[in-house]
Amino acid sequence: MKIVILDAYEANPGDLSWDWMKELVDEVVIYEASEQCEVVERAKDADILITNKKLLTKEVLSQLPKLKYISTLATGYNMIDTAYARERGILASNIPAYSTDGVSQLVFALLLEMTNNVALHNATVKEGEWTKSKHFCYWKTPLTELAGKTMGIVGFGKIGSAVAQIANGFKMKVIAYSPNTRSYDGYGSVDFVSLDEVITQSDVISLHCPLTAQTEGLVDMAFLKKMKKSAYLINTSRGPVINEEDLRIALEEGVIAGAGVDVLSVEPAKADNPLLKAEKCIITPHLAWASFESRSRLMETLKCNVKGYLEGKPVNVVN
Repeated sequence: MKIVILDAYEANPGDLSWDWMKELVDEVVIYEASEQCEVVERAKDADILITNKKLLTKEVLSQLPKLKYISTLATGYNMIDTAYARERGILASNIPAYSTDGVSQLVFALLLEMTNNVALHNATVKEGEWTKSKHFCYWKTPLTELAGKTMGIVGFGKIGSAVAQIANGFKMKVIAYSPNTRSYDGYGSVDFVSLDEVITQSDVISLHCPLTAQTEGLVDMAFLKKMKKSAYLINTSRGPVINEEDLRIALEEGVIAGAGVDVLSVEPAKADNPLLKAEKCIITPHLAWASFESRSRLMETLKCNVKGYLEGKPVNVVN
């Protein structure tokens, strides 16, 4: 039995261990990264294939005759043609709910940076502005309290629910849109409303929807123009949910107050991505999921996935 990992680095850059795999199968081959054109050659003899972002299309899978099982290194599994895999008798599993705390934490890191400008003020102090000031304090931008503001959440799964709990802790009013009926077991309260109400009533909109045909390009100029001019947009879901050129124009023209994104339409970012030069837009490099704690949970779930398959009791199956 042979396991091949196509893109191991992000999940484990060296602070975790893959040794447990060697106790389960005869051979383990680990690639820190793979180009898409290398996938077939590297995976052709794999019984079990583990990947984060490599595309496993019908064309790719049809060239992997030994493959019996796939596990992602992420919650998303849209990179796998799950229907064709099922036809071939190939099971596929994902890693659900491992990064909920980390992602929801970054939502507020982005939001607090926009409302308090911590990095800006730190820089001015280090540059000597405070030592030269006649006043015991100063601020370079308006400062905004979150208490009493409305947090709008688009998509209300585990992460959306965790964001709601934190927002309640900040004494924010929380409204949410979900295409499916949801319950809320956190402290505080959430009002479930229409998407249009979330857009028009929120002081902050946080996106937590999956990438589907319905959500791709959801945040376009029409969406942005419905938002309050004082509102902030945060995206820690999937980059293509936002029309990035429309967001750039909206920020430039003051349609909304600011944006914080952890994901872009193409990753790594292309040099010509319109948001890279957008003022009032904070961009982090898809790191919300990457805390040591989150990646440790990911590794434990991956171990359960692989052991479950080998023992004939597969878990977290998505096809």
